[in-house]
Amino acid sequence: MIEAAGPTEWQTPDEVGVGPWQGPWPDDGRYDPELLAHGDRRNVVDAYRYWRREAIVADIDARRHPFHVAIENFKHDHNIGTVVRTANAFAAAAVHIVGRRRWNRRGAMVTDRYQHLRHHESVAGLVEFAAAEGLPIVGVDNMPGAQPVETAALPRECVLLFGQEGPGLSPQAQRAATLVVSIAQFGSTRSINAGVASGIVMHTWVRQHADLAAAWRP
Repeated sequence: MIEAAGPTEWQTPDEVGVGPWQGPWPDDGRYDPELLAHGDRRNVVDAYRYWRREAIVADIDARRHPFHVAIENFKHDHNIGTVVRTANAFAAAAVHIVGRRRWNRRGAMVTDRYQHLRHHESVAGLVEFAAAEGLPIVGVDNMPGAQPVETAALPRECVLLFGQEGPGLSPQAQRAATLVVSIAQFGSTRSINAGVASGIVMHTWVRQHADLAAAWRP
């Protein structure tokens, strides 16, 4: 179980994180001596301040949710970083990049260090993984026949598959999905940003299946 660190150093409002540890250092292998000595300015919740990266990953692994996230990347989709950051926030089991291996990590805000990532050359590779794990694929696209995500029952264990910005799910991805859900829209745009769509659908999964009492609180 996580125990919050106890730094006492003051910081100005525009500073992120905490400074060097004040007082006797904790006798706990999860803590990083470098961070204790120099401060921790990383993009992590307060309970993980001063922890080693490996310790943070191990703690999240002990309580990750059983949904996976996949996004097609055949045209260097710039939204992948946002998808990874959001998947980390919701403790997704893994993020699967389908297509091109390279992607812009800037939007991930370094959260990719704490999130399991996998690569598949094609949709067929993702389908093979999902079949081996017994995971249904849920496609996300505003296409004819899609069920409104606002009322659809998402499987607890599944792969949430998002298409790339613009064209949406490829024909291969559409055929692979056992369920396709859409997001209600009321304006003029044909579709919303893929990173935004991923957040909406992941949060829908959280509302249906997660233990909300276990979520981080400010």
